[in-house]
Amino acid sequence: MVDTLAEVTRAQARDYTSYSVCGKRFGYYWPRTKTVGLKQTLSEQLALVSERPDVFEVQFTAGGFGWVVVHLPRIELDELTELVYEAWRLSAPEPLVEAHPLRR
Repeated sequence: MVDTLAEVTRAQARDYTSYSVCGKRFGYYWPRTKTVGLKQTLSEQLALVSERPDVFEVQFTAGGFGWVVVHLPRIELDELTELVYEAWRLSAPEPLVEAHPLRR
């Protein structure tokens, strides 16, 4: 699903892959733990974690954003797609976001 987003770059580390758009990080993938870390708003971070702590956990907060860990076996694909897009949207320049709305 990350491949459908515009101007995404990947960086491979030993234990994870990170994803950025125009030089701004928006996500991480850890295959060993079957989790992703996604950038969200602070309010969305709190809502996700409080509503379903079995699926989401707080990763960290930085720069006014709240990052969440998502346990992949416990989330539906359509919801994950929306969260990945939202993480990308929070990092992408506005003209890029306007040119690439979420496709359903």
